[in-house]
Amino acid sequence: MLKLPKNEGLNIVPFIDIMLVLLAIVLSISTFIAQGKIQINLPKSESSISLNENEKKLLITIDEKNIFYLDNKIATLDQLKNAISQLDEKTIVELKSDKNAKFESFVQIIDLLKTKEHEKFQIITEKSK
Repeated sequence: MLKLPKNEGLNIVPFIDIMLVLLAIVLSISTFIAQGKIQINLPKSESSISLNENEKKLLITIDEKNIFYLDNKIATLDQLKNAISQLDEKTIVELKSDKNAKFESFVQIIDLLKTKEHEKFQIITEKSK
């Protein structure tokens, strides 16, 4: 059993410091989980429609910083090329590109689809009001 001198109390300041650091970590992680999706500002279109929801799909996203995502995971252009080369004819490729992304990034994806001669794709836009 630990005996403390009568004049000294238990110092809890380090414990409080550790708890505040843990609280800050939990709060920062919880806000990331809440915003976990990729932030994309889609271009607006008046004729925005959706194709059949029951078909197989491959989602390719380009964010504002021209980073490619394959099914919401960061991917390189080579990984996209491999994924597109393994597609069957019935798979729909959905293209989402931020309106501030470089057009060159979008063209690179279209070029990969043309090389594979895959013509079943849709460009996702936001319905204008």
